[in-house]
Amino acid sequence: MKHLLLTTSVLVLLSVATFAQDIRVNTYGSYVFDDNVDSYYDNNSFYEGKINGGFQWGVGIELLPYVSQGIEILYLRQDTKAPITYFNNGVKNTVFDLGVNYIMIGSNRYFKKSGGKAEGFAGGMIGADILSLKNPDNGNKSSKTKFAWGIKGGLNIWASPVVAVKLQAQLLSAVQSVGGGFYFGTGGVGTGLSGYSSMYQFSLGGGLVFNIPHKKK
Repeated sequence: MKHLLLTTSVLVLLSVATFAQDIRVNTYGSYVFDDNVDSYYDNNSFYEGKINGGFQWGVGIELLPYVSQGIEILYLRQDTKAPITYFNNGVKNTVFDLGVNYIMIGSNRYFKKSGGKAEGFAGGMIGADILSLKNPDNGNKSSKTKFAWGIKGGLNIWASPVVAVKLQAQLLSAVQSVGGGFYFGTGGVGTGLSGYSSMYQFSLGGGLVFNIPHKKK
């Protein structure tokens, strides 16, 4: 899935690049809030806990075919902990190590008054979330790629024609990211759980925007 997404994203960017007016490099730094996850099948098959909040960083390349419209491919990364209570020959508690990697392609709509320095925006994204899970109790590891989507909105404040400060709120979700062959139990590898739990990660933060003029408007 991730290879198909990368290939599709590159092809889209290359097609847009031929008539893009501007190219932007977006850097991201945000705080992601806690997200509760749980699945209950019966007393011998369940887990509940949360994915801890923390710092998320990333970078995106965005092409603007029009002044008010951008197409972006971006990568976001978070390293966090997941304290989980689960059943595995008895009720157990483990704080798992979790790596969350989003590879997304999205569209951003911009709103700016002529001559103004503030530029509002709203956008949507689809892509993949590559999750890596480790159980520190036994060293077991697992990795899965899940479908992901996201929405965001905020404000770019242009300090100059080429640099802006970005402020934004964002919601990312990995659909059915926990369950089945990838779950919080013996280390992320195994069977026994029939339920799924999707991740919903809300974040506040921002970053810097670097604008590279490409064609005369």
